[in-house]
Amino acid sequence: MNNRRVIVKVPASTANLGPGFDTLGMALSLYAWIEMSVADRTEFQFYGDQMQGLPRDKSNLLYKVAQLVFTEAGVSIPELSISMVSDIPLTRGLGSSASAIIGALAAANALIGSPLTDDKLFQMATALEGHPDNVGASLFGGIVVSAWDGQRADYVRLAPNERLETLVAIPAFQLSTEKARHALPSQISMADAVFNVGRSSLLVAALASGELGLIRHAMKDRLHQPYRAALIPGMTTILERAADYGALGAALSGAGPTLIAFVSTDCPDKGAIEQFLLDTLKQEGIEAETLWLAPCPNGPQITVEDISAVAPMPLPDRIKGEVKA
Repeated sequence: MNNRRVIVKVPASTANLGPGFDTLGMALSLYAWIEMSVADRTEFQFYGDQMQGLPRDKSNLLYKVAQLVFTEAGVSIPELSISMVSDIPLTRGLGSSASAIIGALAAANALIGSPLTDDKLFQMATALEGHPDNVGASLFGGIVVSAWDGQRADYVRLAPNERLETLVAIPAFQLSTEKARHALPSQISMADAVFNVGRSSLLVAALASGELGLIRHAMKDRLHQPYRAALIPGMTTILERAADYGALGAALSGAGPTLIAFVSTDCPDKGAIEQFLLDTLKQEGIEAETLWLAPCPNGPQITVEDISAVAPMPLPDRIKGEVKA
């Protein structure tokens, strides 16, 4: 164990997919990497401007999550060396916290020989995150349909349709999940509840069957997006009109502020969709970055090395080229 170095590549995720509030998630081809090994004293290396300010002591989330794994497995490893690189923007609605939790769980588990099952990791991650959609997608890959009653999380994984890709527009401001949740009402009408049950069910059926033409109608929502619209100027226009520019449908990604459009790979004019998203946000004074992201079919990709056999190298150098692809 003391000679092991573990590197985990974990995907980002988008949650809710419109109507599936706290239940639907999909892994995306945008990644974070976490390296973990046993150390004489706990130390951290974070790479990238967006990770400045993260705790570099034992209050760090990655360290605390790893200790939960060790406690569950009956192992004591008080000192760790942890490095992280992430292409996933923080607090933008692309599952940055979920990917960190899953990456730390998977790394710590692999470090001690993987005694915990994926289902156990899923239960732990759901309890930590408070909902199963993002963590389920990052852990299992693909599209994950999940439910949590506060005690146990259950899920079904769907393979993403080969014709499905996504376009995300990431506004240049952060929005905390807590703030986005405070915008939601404590009660909704029966009519709105029935509306969302129907749309969410239809969306799952469309994704499972490959009936991508139904997505436009199935991604509509009355549960959370209308209440969060005031936090993201331009969002309502994008959700209502993205399909007019060739998208299959559009939604707020997680708690936002990122907006995501589902697009068919055979769409004749992807540039029109991209320009529509950027122009709509710019009209509201919001600069944004767009990324075309394929669904990621895999959960964490884990590499376990013998430290004595592999020369040390900074994590960013290790993940260049084919590993980062």
